[in-house]
Amino acid sequence: MSNIHPSAVIEEGAQIDPSAKVGPFCVVGPDVVLGPGVELKSHAVVTGRTEVGEGTVIFSFAVIGEIPQDLKFKGEASRLVIGKRNRIREHVTMNCGTEGGGGVTRIGDDGLFMAGCHIAHDAQLGDRVIIVNSAAVAGHCIIEDDVIVGGLSGIHQFVRIGRGAIIGAVTMVTNDVIPYGLVQAPRGELDGLNLVGLKRRGVARSDITALRAAFQMLAQGEGTFQDRAQRLGDETESDYVREIVAFVMADTGRHFLTPK
Repeated sequence: MSNIHPSAVIEEGAQIDPSAKVGPFCVVGPDVVLGPGVELKSHAVVTGRTEVGEGTVIFSFAVIGEIPQDLKFKGEASRLVIGKRNRIREHVTMNCGTEGGGGVTRIGDDGLFMAGCHIAHDAQLGDRVIIVNSAAVAGHCIIEDDVIVGGLSGIHQFVRIGRGAIIGAVTMVTNDVIPYGLVQAPRGELDGLNLVGLKRRGVARSDITALRAAFQMLAQGEGTFQDRAQRLGDETESDYVREIVAFVMADTGRHFLTPK
């Protein structure tokens, strides 16, 4: 194929769309599928049972689809599925799943994964997620749509981060984060709402006002965090607030970051 540089190593069995481009000194494993318009910059490695969706660009020295960094992994068949139009920058690592975690690491569409970040086994990431330089997402995490994780941050295994939340730089997140939450400080404190993100997405003023009131009730109301969320669900007319309530009431067995 004219789009594949002669120095690239394409192992037998790899499925590469005719419109995909593979740059100099890339390595593509035998179980890899590269969709239409995918581009591998020089020295990128894509291996394992990895599917890369249309229009995704993988930059130099990224290693995509290697086995999990998990001592429980015993070589079982597992996959990495990457959606459309992602930008995966230099030195990013994304691992395949494990049998114990469902067997699939999944990346949504239109994400930006900045240089040096890591996505571990069995993580499930939504659309338009941004992981900033050198941040790490541990195994089994769920990161919903429109989340931003700041540089040098760490997301503990099994943590859920709700839609539209933002994690500040150099932050360790060990508990679940409500949708639209703002988390910062070294040990991850829920410090408000991602108001900038809400406004950028054109969320109505009435919904932002309802979210502000909901946050205050979660912070200062009586009873447990779940009790306050349940009362919010009974009282609110905002779909955004209902989304927070549904997230909190989901039975995962994990604790939440609660407002200061």
